[in-house]
Amino acid sequence: MVRKIPDESVHEIKKIPLKNPIIFAGFVGPGLVGPLAIGHIIDKMKMSEIGYLRTRYLPASTVFIQGRLRHPFRFYANKTGNICCIICEVPLKAEGLYNIASIILDWSQIKGCKEFAILDGVAAEEHDGKTFCAAEEDLCRIMQDKEISIITQGFISGIPGSILNECIIRKIRAITLLVKASHAHPDPLAAATLIDSVNKVYGTVIDTSELRKQKEKIGTEFRELSEKYKEHRLSDSGMYM
Repeated sequence: MVRKIPDESVHEIKKIPLKNPIIFAGFVGPGLVGPLAIGHIIDKMKMSEIGYLRTRYLPASTVFIQGRLRHPFRFYANKTGNICCIICEVPLKAEGLYNIASIILDWSQIKGCKEFAILDGVAAEEHDGKTFCAAEEDLCRIMQDKEISIITQGFISGIPGSILNECIIRKIRAITLLVKASHAHPDPLAAATLIDSVNKVYGTVIDTSELRKQKEKIGTEFRELSEKYKEHRLSDSGMYM
């Protein structure tokens, strides 16, 4: 008997009532700053895993760290249900990006999401301690008030670009916070800078001191994922200015 392929969706494994949450997301990119920053936020805010993305467009792989298997594309929420995080720890191929973005935004709208923030990196030789942003006009003014520089011109590709396009179409406020990050190695310092900016903009209090001290440990644990990103970076994702 041929088994039917499951419907593509966010498969929920835990019910937490969500209250028009802001959603933070991080995907594989320069310095792995998206997954590093989102993973740290999840840990420090003691978020619960509430689901994962089920789609034929995910690569045929899973993720394990310190021997523990986990789905590579996961959804989390805090106890009060006003903040969600999405983390993806595998590179994504271009042919599935529109589908994946649509699934994420369908779920986000059902949950009443009003704002979507993507944390990402721009490939560079080294991190300079600064955060930049690209956003819709009203959010740009807020960012300038928080002393976060606006990127005047460029384009965003990959899954971040696909999600931001969908947000524009669906009238969900959207922003990407960006830092210069290593093009060759995991960059926890750049990830910490992103979280510091999240604290400044959204009023969270997420300590980044441990992240700043974990450069060697993170480099070891994420070495394979970093190599996979380098193999795919020319075609999968990036921010260009």
